[in-house]
Amino acid sequence: MEKLVAGIHRFRSKITHHQAQELRKLAKGQKPLAMMITCADSRIIPNLIMQTDPGDLFILRNVGNIIPPYGTANNGEAAAIEFAVTGLGVRDIIVCGHTHCGAMKGLLKPELLNDLPTTREWLKHATATQAIMKENYPRMKGERLLTATAEENVLVQLQQLETMPVVAARCMRGNLFLHGWMYAIETGEVFEYDWETGQFTLMKAPGRPDTADGNSASSAKQASGKKSAAARTQRGSSNRLRASRPKRK
Repeated sequence: MEKLVAGIHRFRSKITHHQAQELRKLAKGQKPLAMMITCADSRIIPNLIMQTDPGDLFILRNVGNIIPPYGTANNGEAAAIEFAVTGLGVRDIIVCGHTHCGAMKGLLKPELLNDLPTTREWLKHATATQAIMKENYPRMKGERLLTATAEENVLVQLQQLETMPVVAARCMRGNLFLHGWMYAIETGEVFEYDWETGQFTLMKAPGRPDTADGNSASSAKQASGKKSAAARTQRGSSNRLRASRPKRK
């Protein structure tokens, strides 16, 4: 705690005049650029990764970047999403998983959750991810399997996000855009899901053309050599929405 308290005092002592003005503006309201749903893992720092300022991101964090399906009782995640979309007018929602995720380890090895009954219950919202891995990745092992699980879970949670009427309706009208990201803790790289190819690809700088070298290959493709199972096998309202959703320019 000593380090945290010292950090608060450093923050207060180093605020510039411009920063103080910006904070006073934020006291009157917020207009975030996007909503980010990511894991509670302490190694994931959205504002650091994206170099954003206060007020830029509306962030929802929980174990495993999970979004319970619409209608789930006591769904705080749904309340946050509804407020972001309806109350704040957010037009982009990012679901971001990451490498070395402890929640995904729990999905792959349920025995790790024996002393964590609340976590075990929470991860039931990712049973579709668990089933996808069992059916489609039987030969994959180790860290490759863990990374592929985290990627598949991003796609599953995007589909569960689209069960919310406010999200589905705005996606259909082209007023809301959903993004799947993967953060590599070991390199600081961010991979984004390409809806056309069904792959996670290394995120390009704005205005940079596509590349065809290995640096742009998704971690899922490197691990399995095929499209993600969720993109390849899951059908239903989510895929219909994807097909009809206007492409973001």
